[in-house]
Amino acid sequence: MIKIIDIKKSFNGKRVLDGVNLAIEDEKITVIIGRSGEGKSVLIKHIIGLLKPDSGRILLDGDDLTRFSEREWNEVRRRFGMLFQGAALFDSMTVGENVAFPLKEHTDLDDKEILKIVQDRLRRVGLVGIENMMPADLSGGMKKRVGLARALVTDPEIVLFDEPTTGLDPIMSDSIGDLMLATQRDLKTTYIAITHDIPLTYKVADKIAMLHEGRIIEEGTSEDFKTSKNPVVRQFVEGRSEGPIKVY
Repeated sequence: MIKIIDIKKSFNGKRVLDGVNLAIEDEKITVIIGRSGEGKSVLIKHIIGLLKPDSGRILLDGDDLTRFSEREWNEVRRRFGMLFQGAALFDSMTVGENVAFPLKEHTDLDDKEILKIVQDRLRRVGLVGIENMMPADLSGGMKKRVGLARALVTDPEIVLFDEPTTGLDPIMSDSIGDLMLATQRDLKTTYIAITHDIPLTYKVADKIAMLHEGRIIEEGTSEDFKTSKNPVVRQFVEGRSEGPIKVY
């Protein structure tokens, strides 16, 4: 579905992406791992058109997104859903209003139809009867679930996850992994996640790609990464301070 071809991007003379190549498979979960500051979020922003590369191409079903106008991008973005790192819920809106927001903005559905869809998406993420609660009343894990319900509410073909377990304890992180697997299999959606949560990665990924020094240095299955001979990969997935990756 998505092919990233030799993407390069610099900020103030510093190269962040230095020839990234990656194929995102349709109806699979692809997880991009790497240290903080390696450019994972920058890459995600290119995929959804919030940043334009200095060079390279991003193909979606064969169309080069890097050549799209803003008007064309507005149409393409309707095919995407996004779970932001902090869930990014509107504090002044109820849970139901938060989940309904994309439908209110981009469809002509009436309130009754919207409520039915909102309740269904909340049910899919394990939350029933909380439409009238406020974000301030939710735990961190519940906020993530509401954020996922909102990302799924428009039936997107592709959902992007920006550090989906940041700030969660290990048990809640594992439950988010279960939720990702269940919704992806149920809805047959393409999921792309960026994270440095290795247990989550091994749990959900059909394909893992590691970004290091601006390039994808290895890609494969969870088993491939568990048995990798690459010293950079091994240091990162094992969480060791000693190795070729320098700790500053």
